[in-house]
Amino acid sequence: MEDEIFFVGQEFPDVKALRSAIKEAAIAQHFELRIVKSDLIRYSAKCASDGCPWRIRAVKLPNAPTFTIRSLEGTHTCGKNAQNGHQASVDWIVNFIEERLRDNINYKPKDILHDIYKQYGITIPYKQAWRAKERGLQAIYGSSEEGYCLLPTYCEQIKKTNPGSYAEVFTAGSESRFQRFFISFHASLHGFVKGCLPVICLGGIQLKSKYLGTLLSATSFDADGGVFLLAFGVVDEENDDSWMWYLLELRKALEMSTEKISPLTFLSDGQKSIADAVKRTFSSSCHAICVQYLSESISKEFKNSKLVQLLWKAAYSTSTTGFKEKMAEIEEVSSDAAAWLQQYPPSCWALIHLDRTRYGHFSSNINEFNKWILEARELPIIQVIKRIHSKLMEEFEQRRSRSSTWSSTLAPSAEKRIMEARTLAAKYKVLRSDEVEFEVLSAERSDIVNIGSRTCSCRDWQLYGMPCSHAVAALLSCKKDVYDFTEKYFTAASYRESYSKEVYPISDKLEWSRARLVRPPKCRRPPGRPEKKRLCVEDHNREKHTVRCGKCNQTGHYKTTCKAEAV
Repeated sequence: MEDEIFFVGQEFPDVKALRSAIKEAAIAQHFELRIVKSDLIRYSAKCASDGCPWRIRAVKLPNAPTFTIRSLEGTHTCGKNAQNGHQASVDWIVNFIEERLRDNINYKPKDILHDIYKQYGITIPYKQAWRAKERGLQAIYGSSEEGYCLLPTYCEQIKKTNPGSYAEVFTAGSESRFQRFFISFHASLHGFVKGCLPVICLGGIQLKSKYLGTLLSATSFDADGGVFLLAFGVVDEENDDSWMWYLLELRKALEMSTEKISPLTFLSDGQKSIADAVKRTFSSSCHAICVQYLSESISKEFKNSKLVQLLWKAAYSTSTTGFKEKMAEIEEVSSDAAAWLQQYPPSCWALIHLDRTRYGHFSSNINEFNKWILEARELPIIQVIKRIHSKLMEEFEQRRSRSSTWSSTLAPSAEKRIMEARTLAAKYKVLRSDEVEFEVLSAERSDIVNIGSRTCSCRDWQLYGMPCSHAVAALLSCKKDVYDFTEKYFTAASYRESYSKEVYPISDKLEWSRARLVRPPKCRRPPGRPEKKRLCVEDHNREKHTVRCGKCNQTGHYKTTCKAEAV
């Protein structure tokens, strides 16, 4: 662009292309452009520097939108100013970054500054780049206000194209301000009820669009341990009421797909709001805390990697003795950490104390789901839903196709675990007590297996839902099929059933009819770049200045606010 050369007779498709080319050249060659005249039939401009003779004039050809350069005078004598970036308007920057934004939503303002300087050698203000990105995203994906207006129609389209789905939008006040929405596709409801583990992970992720909000999600695990999205929604504010509402809607959605909801295990970060809502809406279910969240919290609080390792070992302990030993070690490393951990009852996170099995899942898969929409958090709310919808269609199709080639009885991860158990079982000695009870001897220990109650003294069988190596040894000794004693949740058939229904796309929005008007919430993100408060180390350690009154010589107030009587 620095060598852009115009010549008399040069043609452009229209006036817009002409203006763009001349402005591009002005930016690339670092001179300030002054428009003398610009309308639908004439265009003339000159260099704004005093004494510089450069001029250009173009006109529209008759009976065509084409513009042609009629005269070009002088050459630049003004030199270059590498910092002259004021010619780069927000509109020009939007044109420059539009394709990059389509490819990468997280194209940052600092990257915009870098790319413009690299290509044109000019410096623009950060705020200008930030505004250009905001305007560019709006030009590509629509405005935030339009996103809220389209919500009711989008939900109606989901129910129309995916019969059996549950999709509702809730508003507040006479102005119909957005408050919440909830969506669960029929394919997800069917797949969870028929094939997934009875474990539901709950979590939220903050949105960064103009009107903020929090995306709440409910995910489960398929037979191969993959994340399975059951339902999602957005609330204007995450609090006790919003979680109670969300779980009530989740219960309604599940009741549409099954006559009786089986007891479930809920996993979350331990928020009281979630725990209370689970207790009130799913009274026969239990609530457990994600151990990954606990380990991150204790690491952040005490900055000790050994504590994290001990916490995981305590969580995985399959005996009360082993659990107590690890808790004692935590107390020895840090009594404060042990005291901090007491706020979370062991029945909520330790394997040995759980009321119901987690089937080997100690951590929720919410972070994995959040990756689906991490890049879309700055987009209008309707675009967030579209991203989730598209990802759901893609995942269902890919997993359905992949599982069609399996020949094993169990899903691959479960099959691998059984194979490892078989390898270990070959080294054990089995003593049979009666029809169902066995003693399994290994080099280190002796374990009692009961194939009737499906239990082992090592507790792995009842905690994971799959026969442990001791149970496999006992089953093989009496010629029983190991797969018959594995929970159905881990079978390839259950996996296929989870993805047996399709998630259908919806029609283009041009075919939509407006259902009802929904306005955005009043709460919105402050305009401009979010401020960062930085605390200087020197300021942090500096002693506070003591205020002393010049009238009464007392501390704690100034002379102007002194209430002492004048002498």
